[in-house]
Amino acid sequence: MKVEMNLDNDSNNLVQAPTNGNSEKLSPSTLSSLLGSKDRDYLLCSTAAAAETDQQVKISDLEGKVIGIYFSANWYPPCRNFNRVLIGVYEQLKSNGSNFEIVFVSSDEDLDAFNNYRENMPWLSIPFSDLETKKALNRKYDVESIPCLVILQPDNTKDDDTYYDGVELIYRYGVDAFPFTKEKLDELRREEKRKHDSQTVTNLLTNPERDYLLDQTITRKVPVDSLKGKTVGLYLSAQWCMPCVEFTPKLISIYQKIKQALQEKGGGEDFEIVFVSNDRDQSSFESYFGTMPWLALPFRDPTARTLAKYFDVQWIPCLIIIGPDGKTVTKQGRNLINLYQENAYPFTDAKVESLEKEMEEAAKSLPRSEYHAGHRHLLTLVSEGSGGGPFICCDCEEQGSGWAYQCLECGYEVHPRCIRAVTPQSSIEDRIQLDFSRQLRDVSHERFSADMATSPIPARNQANEASSKFPYKKKKERIVRQVFCF
Repeated sequence: MKVEMNLDNDSNNLVQAPTNGNSEKLSPSTLSSLLGSKDRDYLLCSTAAAAETDQQVKISDLEGKVIGIYFSANWYPPCRNFNRVLIGVYEQLKSNGSNFEIVFVSSDEDLDAFNNYRENMPWLSIPFSDLETKKALNRKYDVESIPCLVILQPDNTKDDDTYYDGVELIYRYGVDAFPFTKEKLDELRREEKRKHDSQTVTNLLTNPERDYLLDQTITRKVPVDSLKGKTVGLYLSAQWCMPCVEFTPKLISIYQKIKQALQEKGGGEDFEIVFVSNDRDQSSFESYFGTMPWLALPFRDPTARTLAKYFDVQWIPCLIIIGPDGKTVTKQGRNLINLYQENAYPFTDAKVESLEKEMEEAAKSLPRSEYHAGHRHLLTLVSEGSGGGPFICCDCEEQGSGWAYQCLECGYEVHPRCIRAVTPQSSIEDRIQLDFSRQLRDVSHERFSADMATSPIPARNQANEASSKFPYKKKKERIVRQVFCF
């Protein structure tokens, strides 16, 4: 079941795996039946440890430890990204003497891929050849996506303490999440709530060594306190990230329109954006920031990492909106910009509700169906109640919600504003031209993907990830999280 986070109460957003009957204490016999087989009572130790000691570790040696069962695969980028984060947390916990162990359950395609992936893993593994145990674990913990980290407590006597989505815990809290008990997680959530309740733009953007931001010259310092009373967007982005580079010009245009409208309106209301860089080096930061008309944190300022963790940023580009009172308005600034452009300001729930009502009214005058340039099938106008809802537009590759033109044959969807109405015949001709254009674009994206694969700082494009996993029925599937970290 999925339990949603609400900072106004004691609930959380962690995924709790379903329990199968009564929980049992993790005794040697229980561990053996869980992680072993009739022919095997051991696990493979790490490749590094195998060079110095025996290649096998008795399953019974795990008794009394907190165990993370780690479902992952070398072929999937989000797994490789999370793997780097998990290694850092694991090694830190082990160096502190924590009674924590991880058991890797592979979804790799062959033995060579398994061995290559396991080379850098400092923990234990179930042998690649033991398919039955791996299948049984996947069924027992109802694993729907990878990476997945299931946490088992040594004294497993309470259903609500049994399993949590360790991937979310590691991303959100790092080593502080250990020992992953309900009491520890409640403590972390209370501390998180306290921080959000006392949040101001000053304590978000300053640290003991710095109380300023940089303007476009990069040399002039602007006091953070000058942002008090303004609506502020925190823009987490990087020049090496293709989706960021594509979104930034749009954001610049919207920013300038909002500033102009507020200036004409008068009354002292103002909007500002602060660039939080994830660039690889100073020159890339300066080059990218040089295209932007707003403020920025200094390159590699520690506050950037703190903000990404504090707001649980999962991908870039990301636009977080802070209200004039210093409290968080929304983390969905990018999506609201894509949906409503400058009309999204000030990004509040009341404003979004008003815009949704306007969209409902506007939809009444839209054609019930259209042929769209770039798609051969007829598209039908649908609402959230009739098959619409959150989706990734197949034309502009940005998120949409509510009304959409949808292909009832294959699930292709576009924003109503992205529709380019054509006759059926010209639709096919335009599709051929569009396919050719996308092939050229894909070459560029492949170069970007290859560059990303060698980068120590992974990211994801929400639209591209969705389209690569399920090209059309995007809103019907669970989007698997991919790490974003500084």
